[in-house]
Amino acid sequence: MRILVIKLAALGDVVLAFAAMRRIREAHPEAQITLLTTPPFEGLARASGLFDAVETDGRPRRLGALLAMLRRLRRARYDLVYDLQTSSRSSGYFYALWPRPPRWSGIAAGCALPHANPDRDRMHTLERQADQLKAAGIWPDAPTAPGTAPPPDLGFMLKTDDPQRSPGRFGLTSPYALLIPGASPHRPDKRWPVTHYAELAAALAREGLAVAMIGGPAEAGLAEEMAGQAPDLVNLTGQTDFAQVASLAAHADLVVGNDTGPTHLAAAAGAPTLVLFSQASDPALCAPRGRRVDVLRESRLEDLEVNTVLQAARDVRTA
Repeated sequence: MRILVIKLAALGDVVLAFAAMRRIREAHPEAQITLLTTPPFEGLARASGLFDAVETDGRPRRLGALLAMLRRLRRARYDLVYDLQTSSRSSGYFYALWPRPPRWSGIAAGCALPHANPDRDRMHTLERQADQLKAAGIWPDAPTAPGTAPPPDLGFMLKTDDPQRSPGRFGLTSPYALLIPGASPHRPDKRWPVTHYAELAAALAREGLAVAMIGGPAEAGLAEEMAGQAPDLVNLTGQTDFAQVASLAAHADLVVGNDTGPTHLAAAAGAPTLVLFSQASDPALCAPRGRRVDVLRESRLEDLEVNTVLQAARDVRTA
């Protein structure tokens, strides 16, 4: 059997989707399973061991690239497609494969295995995807009540003695905390102010924790501003890949971050994690899941006081 799984972006959504991806592999142990994704997630997908092939042109920007991808999908003659992206784009790929599309699990009208639950858009991603696989017939006892679906298992990222992933490689010794003050550049309303993060870093340092900041290259300016206000902060911005973030989080005493992909990665790696939400996103639908995760939500994150976050951080750390 030839199976295609579609999951294009973004990091937090891809991390959560690993729970469904693992269930798909367990349901089809002998199948040839291909993941259609985008370049940032190729390494993560290959390291998981869940896929026989990974293709990264799932979000083509030009007509020629789109047509080339669709021709390849037709030639592959997949028996079954699990569309975990369930967007207008991914549903469009189903329509483009007419008149003989493969059996398709998703929300495209006319597909063979529709996820037709009218409440699907009011479900957390983990329960929603579990319910989708239940509708597809491969998870009959899927946990779909709020908060019941298991978090993604990122153990494949942690089973290594690679010194490039060790906290010592970054100058960190236990106990330490990781702060994740970034978010998508086009979503500034999902960011707790840098000045507040700097105050939190200083408070955690007074409580005996080394404190490091992680983020992507786009956060370089934000990191400089924060480091200027918290001189003892270990600035790892732009220095870590996904595997290193997961490893650092797995050894951390605490992670505090905004609703952004690396925070999902840290939570799934097992870190005691506090996530800060604004009105820009709903934790009931997309909060990170892991061993110990707490959420603080304020309509405007600038109104969330440092002392409130500090106390919540203490609580999640000692829970």
